[in-house]
Amino acid sequence: MKTVVIGVIGADVHAVGNKIIDHVLTEYGFNVVNIGVLSSQEDFINAAIETNAKAILVSSLYGHGEMDCKYLRENCDEAGLGHVKLYVGGNIVVGKQDFKEVEQRFKKMGFDRVYPPGTNIEDAVKDLREDLGE
Repeated sequence: MKTVVIGVIGADVHAVGNKIIDHVLTEYGFNVVNIGVLSSQEDFINAAIETNAKAILVSSLYGHGEMDCKYLRENCDEAGLGHVKLYVGGNIVVGKQDFKEVEQRFKKMGFDRVYPPGTNIEDAVKDLREDLGE
């Protein structure tokens, strides 16, 4: 069973989606470490280290995900987590922006998968299984 860390980054308190993601990933057989809302990059990294996680799934709904996620890949690499897959989804930028451009910016920041608002969590499950060799 692969361990994944999930949480809501930054000053975001949107908990309902986080609980749904937790439930669905658990139902699909993942060992979910849910660090909850108002989580810092350090919280995600520490949880991944402590649990030997294979992926970090970052949620953000309040629009400041781009700012909150900046340097997460570099910080993971510094912590010895270069092998960990990074996923991000939700309302991750302020305002209406072309998602293809948003996706490219996050991929340049080191994220492996970037999901637009309203993505079905089963899409991420499929990607996780593919990326982690499930």
